Amino acid sequence: MYVRGVGPRVAAMLVAKGIQTAEDLLYHLPFRYEDRQNPCPLDELQVGTMASVIGEVRGSGLLDSRKGAIFELTLGQGTRTMKCLWFHAPYLEGKFEPGQTVAVYGKVEPSRSARDFKMIQPQFELLPDDSADAETRLLEAGRITPVYESLGGNRLNARWQRKVVFRLLESLRGSVVECLPGPLLERLGLPDRETALREAHFPPDGTPMTALQAADTPAHRRLIFEELFFLELGLELKRRKMRAHTGIAFRADEPVRQALQQVLPFDPTAAQKRALGEIVNDMCEPYPMRRLLQGDVGSGKTIVAFQAMQIAVENGYQAALMAPTEILATQHYLAARKLFENADHKPRIVLLTGSLDESRKRQARSQINSGTAQIVIGTHALIEEKVSFDRLGVIVVDEQHRFGVMQRFRLMKKPNEAEPDVLVMTATPIPRTLALSLYGDLDLSVLDELPPGRTPIVTRRVPQAGADEVWGFVRKQVEEGRQAYIVYPVIEGSRDDQPELDFSQDETEAAPPKKKTRSKKGKAGALLTGMDDSGSENKLELKSAVEMHEKLRTGPLAGLRVGLLHGRMSADDKEVTMRRFQRGEIDVLVSTTVIEVGVDVPNASVMVIEHAERFGLSQLHQLRGRVGRGAAKSYCVLMTGPRVSQIGEERLQAMVRTQDGFELAELDLELRGPGEFFGTRQAGLPEFRVASLIRDRKWIELAKQEAVKFTAEARAEYPESERARVRAHLKEAWQRRYGLVEAG
Repeated sequence: MYVRGVGPRVAAMLVAKGIQTAEDLLYHLPFRYEDRQNPCPLDELQVGTMASVIGEVRGSGLLDSRKGAIFELTLGQGTRTMKCLWFHAPYLEGKFEPGQTVAVYGKVEPSRSARDFKMIQPQFELLPDDSADAETRLLEAGRITPVYESLGGNRLNARWQRKVVFRLLESLRGSVVECLPGPLLERLGLPDRETALREAHFPPDGTPMTALQAADTPAHRRLIFEELFFLELGLELKRRKMRAHTGIAFRADEPVRQALQQVLPFDPTAAQKRALGEIVNDMCEPYPMRRLLQGDVGSGKTIVAFQAMQIAVENGYQAALMAPTEILATQHYLAARKLFENADHKPRIVLLTGSLDESRKRQARSQINSGTAQIVIGTHALIEEKVSFDRLGVIVVDEQHRFGVMQRFRLMKKPNEAEPDVLVMTATPIPRTLALSLYGDLDLSVLDELPPGRTPIVTRRVPQAGADEVWGFVRKQVEEGRQAYIVYPVIEGSRDDQPELDFSQDETEAAPPKKKTRSKKGKAGALLTGMDDSGSENKLELKSAVEMHEKLRTGPLAGLRVGLLHGRMSADDKEVTMRRFQRGEIDVLVSTTVIEVGVDVPNASVMVIEHAERFGLSQLHQLRGRVGRGAAKSYCVLMTGPRVSQIGEERLQAMVRTQDGFELAELDLELRGPGEFFGTRQAGLPEFRVASLIRDRKWIELAKQEAVKFTAEARAEYPESERARVRAHLKEAWQRRYGLVEAG
């Protein structure tokens, strides 16, 4: 539809921001609101609070300082004044004139004068004067005013968005199509769609500011629920559609159960028994299993997965396991060979990875194609066009968040007959709200207890000044016959092109808005430049694995066998190094986070993580899980640099306090947000327009319940006309954004 104020050039700018339709523009909600009915008087400001202030420009200009040009603005109300400061902002010179009215929003700081205040880097907006048109004055003064994130430089700023959205809503008055069922809105006490959109953009007078800033008004609640309801409905329909597909109804009779018991190396935990029972029940159904097996580090997921694969083999089918790295795939291959070596029906196990020479690849593919390979373990090589299974019955995907969603489906589509069962494993504990959004089409099994014999890991935090003591402790552990890991956040030199740093953001930066860290190559590692909490620049030098391997090998750990492992090494070199460490030929392994997942060395009892404040909680927990796998008492040492942000402090305290991966995952989600939860951007994570996975947890649960009810509800509550409207919205809008449902 035509939107006044949006021509071809502006439309192109909006599309670049993901806004393609008038509906997209309406769902681009304000990120905060200013009370311009009752702005805070200077007399009532309180240090440390966020406040909106409207004042008259009394003066402005550039100040020279060692930190660069600082732009200073003086605002006044009567006899009181307040300073506003912007660092590195010469572009503001000439923007303000005495007598203008300006609205600013920021944190109130104490000034040198006991009576006065200041704001550093506040957001600001020039308010219209008497010569402005009536519409501008209506939208920007004397009301609760919406403030939007810019959609493109100065042109598509908050003022432009207010005008365009206001005109759009006026043109649609009385004609916005409802997309949620009327009975559902009435039961939940939510407003209709048009009212919600209008009041979310332009709140009525008297709307509590606390509710607006927390997105907790009736209008916000309606739009949040709407977004989550359709997400969960799409996932539920996807799940139901999958259950209509032809699957394999495996038998789990007494001979199969005896075969399972025969290979178990220990008595399974209650959680393992429960999870296996859920998997077996799924595998016996005539539709394809789609299940997520989630467990903390060391909870025994692999044994459960191997048992699921064994069920398929005992039924005459093939089983495949896809791992994200060659090291992990090889480890699974060796573990499977050891597990099944005493089985009465010993399966043929084949490894297929990219680094195998071509003749071995051809041999492996031939065995897979003919069906003589019953258990196939590999990496992305399994989904290559040349790989064709004879009778694939079950697929296990390890560490799902490291694969794109489409990679999983490409492997599922390999066979031509009945669809195989799929078991997705992850050692990253995922909070329930995130699991509902990422894996809502999968059933969930959780391993929430550790097998007997796993010893607690002693976790200690040590400042950089205590490095000599740490190296002495590592040397002592090696002398007692143990091994150690030492992990660094970068490989060498520049931060550029280092996947190990995907998780790492300089949290000492001022916010909002966040600025990405910059890197400069230095002799002793990566030099990251950020902003501290006062807005001043600081430099943090990150030690690198390559540099520290040499320093430790010739210095504090001289005489020990010190190895090096990082992501830029060839697959063969990584494999050789890891094998040497597993065989005990390396005492201390200096590494990047390439060893985060899956590497199992029971003799390793020490994990030292340098610059621990730079890592996410989930990643720290995964790294800690590499030790404590044998009978010896194990230790995790978190070494920190000179500056640790508030968020970094919370992470480190949590690591020392608990080893509960699910508790740490909840905190990590709160601290980092869902986009960075997994360290690298999650391929399947929805881009929400209104909802927040952290803030709106209760709405996710409710949306899930209502989506299930809607798909199964007797037609009495929801007439066919209501159902048809919901389906139409899901098909047209949601498929365009998420691809959750197929047309038809």
